[in-house]
Amino acid sequence: MASTSGIEASAISVLKRAVELDTKGRYTESLICYQEGLQLLMDALKGTTDEAKRLAFRQRISEYMNRAEKLKNHVEKEKETGKYHEQMHIANNSTGHSYQKVFGHFLDEMLTEVHVEDPYIRQGHQIYNFLRFCELLVVSSCPVKRIILTTGVEENNFAAQQTHLNEIKTSLSEHGIQFDIEFSKSLHDREIRFNNGWIIKIGRGLDYYKPTGKFSIGYCDMNLRKCHETTVDVFHSKFTKTR
Repeated sequence: MASTSGIEASAISVLKRAVELDTKGRYTESLICYQEGLQLLMDALKGTTDEAKRLAFRQRISEYMNRAEKLKNHVEKEKETGKYHEQMHIANNSTGHSYQKVFGHFLDEMLTEVHVEDPYIRQGHQIYNFLRFCELLVVSSCPVKRIILTTGVEENNFAAQQTHLNEIKTSLSEHGIQFDIEFSKSLHDREIRFNNGWIIKIGRGLDYYKPTGKFSIGYCDMNLRKCHETTVDVFHSKFTKTR
């Protein structure tokens, strides 16, 4: 079991990150860090008998809990009025932006359908990116039953594009998920809509990773892969539908 000092150090690190995200307006990520940091502080409180330290822990828990509660209320109010918006900037050559990091905190027990609009799920690496996104939905605890993809047509090899996407369709069906594929020659915008209300717009769509060698760090673990510069805008609509 980790020592009380080790738990406290972890709590300080996580809560520092929560405050940074809070300041930048990345509220959904901030709330998760507040929750994790508060749990660590409570674990540290349980692990010490020093009364002075216990008092200090209680004060800090109260302060962070109050901020987290205010932030949660703010997010809920903005969601209720349809005004919620947060933005994240992915810097050129930065790492730490796996799909789990970007989308994970929007996947909850209310999510059953996902609609991906991305005109560039065409070439091999782009289809692999989409597959990785589907894998995230499969392993998450959200009860996703349907994924709808609207994408462009790969004019140079449409047959291969269809074959790869149909293979994903077959594989998803084995996990109880219906996959519908729609092709559009006029689609331009890139948007992912979750039917729990979250809408994520990414400037580069799912294809924001830079290429790397097959035997280079970051080839398998996308959290270690360098990224192209792009912006992620997050909105919430109480009345979002996937179709």
